Order: sequence, then structure tokens, then C-alpha cells
Amino acid sequence: MNRPAGIYIHIPFCVRKCSYCDFLSWQAGEDEREEYVRNLVREIGLSNRWFPEITQVDSVFIGGGTPSILSASQIHCICEALYRRFTIQEGCEFTIECNPGTADRHTFDACLGMGINRISFGVQSTEETELRLLGRIHTYEEAERSFQEAREAGFQNINIDLMSGIPGQNMVSYERTLDRILHLEPEHISAYSLIIEEGTPFYDRYRDEPPVDEETDRQMYMITKERFSECGYHRYEISNYARSGSACRHNLKYWSGGEYVGFGIGASSRVGNIRYRNADDPAEYIRRVQQEKRTADPEELLDREAQMSEFFFLGLRRTQGVDLTEFERLYGASAFDIYGRQIRKLMESGLLRQQGAWLHLTDYGLDVSNMVFCEFV
Repeated sequence: MNRPAGIYIHIPFCVRKCSYCDFLSWQAGEDEREEYVRNLVREIGLSNRWFPEITQVDSVFIGGGTPSILSASQIHCICEALYRRFTIQEGCEFTIECNPGTADRHTFDACLGMGINRISFGVQSTEETELRLLGRIHTYEEAERSFQEAREAGFQNINIDLMSGIPGQNMVSYERTLDRILHLEPEHISAYSLIIEEGTPFYDRYRDEPPVDEETDRQMYMITKERFSECGYHRYEISNYARSGSACRHNLKYWSGGEYVGFGIGASSRVGNIRYRNADDPAEYIRRVQQEKRTADPEELLDREAQMSEFFFLGLRRTQGVDLTEFERLYGASAFDIYGRQIRKLMESGLLRQQGAWLHLTDYGLDVSNMVFCEFV
């Protein structure tokens, strides 16, 4: 696509696994973390053998897990490896995820000195009871202090992750959380409804009866949209809100079909029309790095049909929708020639709207987006 790529780096370590989390993460001691970082740095250096065409980078996202569990020197080693391997473009959005209570002013100062310019805090709730039920390791007081320390260090682009539908949560407690988060004035807010994932402690407890009834969950969803809009946050994706100019460019790369390379255990890449995935097993991942073997196996060849499908079900996540002119340029056919039946059906149902060359979800369509996406899979 001849566009700069994104880089994702997976740090799989946590202080403690949360009760709802199904991510590839676990508790680990300092020796295991150090060994992992050494191999991660090596993998980044070796990647010019597997993806030599990827040289220019305009977004980096260090996620997990809890990346902020690493020491400042370990984060520095990862950043140095990136700068040696890639040309990091001026103005690159460089994000690190942080759990409150796992980083301090020294860490934030060090991150800024390494070129990291965006931080994402996993706050989830401001209610102590809800945080304990989720298995979070921090209090809201610690989250607020971490946020203020990041501000004082100089971070001008901060995201807060927020969750609704938490066990024991009600409209009063949720609105109190909204008030407190909005008072902090982050540039970006990711607001998700709790999903009960198989294989988690929450699945055993709540799989037959959701922790919050459907009507309350719906009210939380509606009040989130209203309050954020009133306070100047533009909803640019189903679950993401940002002030002007602060939409997450890295995540937009996923939704717009951009290229990205993932490093670390279980990380995914998309280069050209092939999707890759790194080994999920820690021992296998380290063995491949040490033997200088490709860490990412081809997972899926995206043929023309798959690419067109992704164009719609990923692109429609964005509130601006999909560019029909771009679709025709890429695939040599009108979107109505390929998906005319689905598009007309969804428009007649009030789920899609066309404005000029753009096709986007209506407010109702955003509310039931999974129903729309199924039409393009």
C-alpha cells in the first residue's frame, strides 16, 4: 500500500490477572521478564529478514498485559531496537499502555525521553468495589495520581479505558465514574461494555446470567454517548471517543486496512495481503528467536473476497464509514455491484446511510453494529 506501517509490541506480563481478561498474559518474575525483553529486542532486529519492505513507521503501540511493569531500562532497550531497525517518522504516534500503580513520575519522564508521546491508562472504573470485583490492582486514588504525574511529566495525549456492565455497577455508580473521568480531561476515552469471555473466572460466574441486566447496560451505553458528546469528545469509532486531533492513529490503521508488524508472543502482523501470527507458546517463541527462525507464521492469505469483506466490516467501525470511491479504486468494481443487496437491505432498515461517496452506520446502526457486520462476512 506504500504507506508507513504500524508497529505493535506485546508485553505479556501482569502483576495479577484480572477476572475478566482473556488476553495472552500472566504473572512473571524479573528473570523471566528480562529474558523476554532480550529475545524481543533480538526479534525486532531479525525482522528485516522477514519483512524487509517495512522500513517506515508512523505509529507504535506497546500493549499487553501491562507494559508499565517493565523497568525504564527494559523499555529503553525495546525503543532503541525499534530506532535501529526502522525509520520512525517525525510526528509518529508512540503509545504505551499503563496500569495505574505500576509506574511513577520517573517512568513517565523516561518514556517521554525515549520518544513515547501517548499513554493509555487502564482505569476501567472509579468505584473501589467495582475495581476489586474486576480484580484490578489499583484504587481510583492511585489512578488519578498516575494520570496527574503523567500530565506533570509532559504527556499531552492520554487515553483512559473505561468499562460498563461491571458486576454490582448501577446507573448512579456509573455516572459518578463518568463525572470523575471527564473531570480529568483526557484527550481520548475508550469506553467498552464488559464482555464475558470463555476461559475467565467471570465466565464461570456469569455465563448464564450477565452481571448487569440488558436495560441498564443499554442506559449506560446511551448516557456514555450523551455525556462525552456534551464535553467535546467526538465518537470516531464504535467504542472510542476523542477530542479534536486525538483519535488513535494506530488503531485507525487496523480499521482502514493499513500494514502493521507485531513483535512478541502471540502478536499479529498484516503485510501485503497476508496476515501473520507469532507463536503463542513462550518456549516456542523464544526457541524461534534464538535459532533465528521466523517467529510469525502466515495465518491467512487475504484473497480479493476477504479483502473486500474486511474493507466493509472493519471500515464501518469508524463513524465516518467507508469510502465507496476508494473501494472501486482498490477492487475495480462498484461496492453496489458486489454488495448491493446487503447495502440496500441495511439502508432500508435504517442501519446504513450514504452521504456522497461515503457509506456509514446510522446511530441505530452503531447500536447494533454486529448485525451489520454479519452481512459482509
